[in-house]
Amino acid sequence: MQFYLDGFRGGDPDIRPAAPGRRLREAHDRLPDTVDVLIAGCGPAGLCLAAQLARFPGIDTLIVERKPGPIEKGQADGINVRTMEMFQAFGFAGTVKRESCWVNQTAFWVPDPARPEHIRRIARVQDVADDSSEMPHALINQARIHELFLDAMMAAPARLAPDYGWSVKDLVVEDGTHPVRVTLENTGVNAGETAAVRAKYVVGCDGARSTVRKAIGGEMHGDAAHQAWGVMDILANTDFPDIRQKCVVSSAREGNVLILPREGGYLVRLYVELDKLSPDERVASRNFTADHLIAAANRILRPHVLDVKEIVWWSIYEIGHRLSDRFDDAANHGGLPRVFVAGDACHTHSPKAGQGMNVSMQDTFNLGWKLAQVLRGRMAPEVLRSYAEERRAEARRLIETDQAWARTMSAPPGESDLDGTGMPRIQAQFIENLEFTGGLAVDYAHSILSGGAEHQALATGQRIGRRFHSAPVVRVADARRMQLGHVAEADGRWRLYAFAGAGDLCAPGSPMHGLATWLAGDPASPVVRHTRAGEDADAVIDLRAVFQTTFEALDAAGMPPLLRPAKGRFGLRDPEKVFCVDHKGAGDIFDMRGIDRARGCMILVRPDQYVAQVLPLDGVAALAAFFDAILLAEG
Repeated sequence: MQFYLDGFRGGDPDIRPAAPGRRLREAHDRLPDTVDVLIAGCGPAGLCLAAQLARFPGIDTLIVERKPGPIEKGQADGINVRTMEMFQAFGFAGTVKRESCWVNQTAFWVPDPARPEHIRRIARVQDVADDSSEMPHALINQARIHELFLDAMMAAPARLAPDYGWSVKDLVVEDGTHPVRVTLENTGVNAGETAAVRAKYVVGCDGARSTVRKAIGGEMHGDAAHQAWGVMDILANTDFPDIRQKCVVSSAREGNVLILPREGGYLVRLYVELDKLSPDERVASRNFTADHLIAAANRILRPHVLDVKEIVWWSIYEIGHRLSDRFDDAANHGGLPRVFVAGDACHTHSPKAGQGMNVSMQDTFNLGWKLAQVLRGRMAPEVLRSYAEERRAEARRLIETDQAWARTMSAPPGESDLDGTGMPRIQAQFIENLEFTGGLAVDYAHSILSGGAEHQALATGQRIGRRFHSAPVVRVADARRMQLGHVAEADGRWRLYAFAGAGDLCAPGSPMHGLATWLAGDPASPVVRHTRAGEDADAVIDLRAVFQTTFEALDAAGMPPLLRPAKGRFGLRDPEKVFCVDHKGAGDIFDMRGIDRARGCMILVRPDQYVAQVLPLDGVAALAAFFDAILLAEG
């Protein structure tokens, strides 16, 4: 990370200078009358959105939560590799990597043909495919993820913190600069007291029973599997040999269990199949207890024994797959959306594919930068329609995949209509789903934010609409080996990665030099057209160059000004814009990502890390047209 741009200051560099005029929160502080964005709910979706918006000191955000304070344990646990990539942009992926349990492989256990009442291991499968991501699949308490987001919010210029003990009672969209009138109800010591707040935008991250969704007329549609499952976090002794690995266990007659080792070396989570439910039966009517979960787990794991010493947390749930018919309120008034829903407020599914928390955060990671761009006057409000278009398609994909996986998980061996020949179907389907469970199957369709594929052949491993797939490089200024994707922060900026063709060292007259010069000075350049007076040259579009040579062959000080821009109040030159391939064995980014060595290319990446366009280095007219369609020209 870079700091000291505007002068030296001691202390934690992650704590950014506080914005002037921010709201100062004190005990029993009065809620504001108006805000730019009101977020309902302090789950993963709400906190991810709040952490993004807190980076922008000019955006006034209020996040409310009906609970009296942050959660401490339980709920979700899995962090897929795509979410870890996102955490890198927020600055705390390293913390999660250090504290979490990494899932390196998954073991499959089925009935032993010789003794069907016992189970035996039949296979182990690598959990994250080679080179699918530089990040691990991690398991960690959801409460810790919340804490890291809360820390990021308080370290941001806005010094944003939740207002606990408030929930949305109702909202109405009217006219005016703050058209959404929200009635909040106190759920704490002054229970029943109400307060009115007007907002420009409201985002409902308030769960499956979302008041915000109901207020805009959204309804959940789908089905239930009529299957009761239990989940528990335990400290236990056992002779089961794979207790510190992710395991899918199928018994002959007692159901199935999913085992997930947790952080700390001792904690384990079990998802335990219980009983089928009749179509008109609810799981609450069965009066399941923690003892039922322990007994069922021991029956499934036979001949192994699970001796539970402490139950940290447990819950009973029924699988349901439901999708909201509305992700925003645009249909209510035939105009631009003002109210959005995210996470469980618009899609619910089983927890066994480990996608709930991950997809919820990806919802608001998609929405957050768009709201910031609109509120800062960078983009027209019409771009906000893309949130529902993009995320509803992904939610539908999630539910369809999860339905198939839930059916397989709940089916006795040999009785599922998904069973095949060869390896057990549950193992085969797990392998088929690896890209999906890693969060890497998201594919945004062609739109104003995801360009056409005319030049996709220039970078076959960086597909338009997919997340930017990082790879190792060497930073020229200090010869540091690193991941190229790690230069991107959750700061609302676009990244333009320019890959030099063969022999291009950025000398005058070369394609790379021509691109950097055009971007810096041509009136049609999006840098010129969309950067405001007094802003750094990379405030909107962050250009990074990657060369095929070693760092010794490049003249860092002789690069064009946009590749060593003067920034901040001292006009300090940024030395970290230029990279070359890693020749020490970690991998050549040109080969790894299918980048045309002869011609090179430009890869434009959205603020949420998804590839927006692939263009030749001289494709400046297409680059200008792309930005002119979505960004508002400055003065």
